[in-house]
Amino acid sequence: MSDRDQILDAVKAQIEPFNKKGVSVTEATSFQRDLEWDSLTVMDFVAAVEDEFDIIITMNMQAEIETVGQLADAVARLKA
Repeated sequence: MSDRDQILDAVKAQIEPFNKKGVSVTEATSFQRDLEWDSLTVMDFVAAVEDEFDIIITMNMQAEIETVGQLADAVARLKA
């Protein structure tokens, strides 16, 4: 299993408590369109991901991340 696969699995695990609609999460899952998260949920989720990986995701990065796969890529870059 690659580092990115491990990151993706960890990101999916972080999504579960916030997945109120029970959406099946894949790399293509959109935070806004599929999960329908509001801004407060996004902030809470980002804080959980930052804590999990000991990284900081800037507001500019957050604005560019729309899917689970994009988030996994961003985390992999930040941890590199």
